[in-house]
Amino acid sequence: MAKSKNHTAHNQTRKAHRNGIKRPTSNRTRSLKGVDAKFRRNARHAHAGSDKARLAAKQAAAAAS
Repeated sequence: MAKSKNHTAHNQTRKAHRNGIKRPTSNRTRSLKGVDAKFRRNARHAHAGSDKARLAAKQAAAAAS
């Protein structure tokens, strides 16, 4: 009895390209799932401070003009 075929890539590229090979969709921010909890806690407070500073700078710029 003859050996059986183990693998072939026949038609696979055609099937893949019929709908186009798409890039993975990029998100606005990367997920923090699985990130160190201590880092996440600190980042939350850091973002709050940055937002406050950004708002103050925006108000100062508006008052100056």
